[in-house]
Amino acid sequence: MADLQDELHPGTGIAALPLAEPFDELVEEPSVSVPEGAQPLEQAHALLASHPVADGYSGLPWALRHLPWYDLQLGESAVDTDVPRLREGRVGALFWSLRLPEGLAADRAVGATLDQLDLVRSVIAAHPEGLRLTRSAGQFIDARHCGRVAVLLGPATAAALDDSLAILRVLHRLGVRVLTLSGTSWASEAGLTRFGEEVVREMNRLGVLADLSGASEATVARTIALSRTPVLCTRSAARALRPHPSNLPDDLLAELGAAKGLCMVPLTAEQTGPTVRDVADHLDHVREIAGPECVGLSGTYDSGSAHPQDLGDPSGYPRLVAELFQRGWPAADIALLTWGNVQRVLRTADSAARAAQHRREPSTARIAELDG
Repeated sequence: MADLQDELHPGTGIAALPLAEPFDELVEEPSVSVPEGAQPLEQAHALLASHPVADGYSGLPWALRHLPWYDLQLGESAVDTDVPRLREGRVGALFWSLRLPEGLAADRAVGATLDQLDLVRSVIAAHPEGLRLTRSAGQFIDARHCGRVAVLLGPATAAALDDSLAILRVLHRLGVRVLTLSGTSWASEAGLTRFGEEVVREMNRLGVLADLSGASEATVARTIALSRTPVLCTRSAARALRPHPSNLPDDLLAELGAAKGLCMVPLTAEQTGPTVRDVADHLDHVREIAGPECVGLSGTYDSGSAHPQDLGDPSGYPRLVAELFQRGWPAADIALLTWGNVQRVLRTADSAARAAQHRREPSTARIAELDG
């Protein structure tokens, strides 16, 4: 791991990440305003110009891994996502998934995650006019002001830790900001073990957000109760409307809302339905149960999923926002949905991490010590 940390020396290249996170200046968000009397699609474009979409899940790195050549700046038909379509859809930020191959042996998970990180850095370095690697809420806003799409690394899968908190810290230094808590012995159907709880505490100390999509209900409930920072569900809709295992029942949506977490509704036919109206129904439901401050968007593009009609790529976001205007959503609530809620979660995590680092030393706990 020493070699990995040596690589992170500041100034080693365009995608290099600093070892220390500076305090972000608080940047005032633009006010929410839309032209009165305009058609819903015109209102959507006007709102998204100042409050773009922060998309909670993109599988683009995985989709690019076998392409011999691509140009995201000019446009790339082999994938769902490229810079022109992101700009057409008014997307200001993407969470880039660091998924692992199906059936990968546990001892290969760390290496496969590092391979993905290397690819991500190469992709961003090759498209500096369109993409910018970011680590915090302040950097999100800075990227938007510079006309770039902010890229946040994660969710990564919990298997990437190889049951090591030291690896968690190295991945954090490499820029990982979201970790999915599922598929390990310490975050299983039975919930979090003692080591799993220590992972969550260390994530809070670092500012790494917990993603609970696909986790067991026991893990979701325990993590919400334990975490000192808001948690995410990067690909979860309402189970009351569609009984998909990654969708959340109303009781967990209510708990998530009470904890000021964020349910990012996916734009997939399997989880939300085949039409724009179906997606809007899920957004209505999550907003009603969890509250307007706890609902976000997750395109899940380039993940192999089928998408609703008219939402086949990121350029379709204005049509979804227009549907919400037609349903009477206030502009302020839509601005929270697209941009504000992600900003709040990131800022809260950044602030809580700085405070925790004054109170708590890096954890040296091992799974054998805590779980036996």
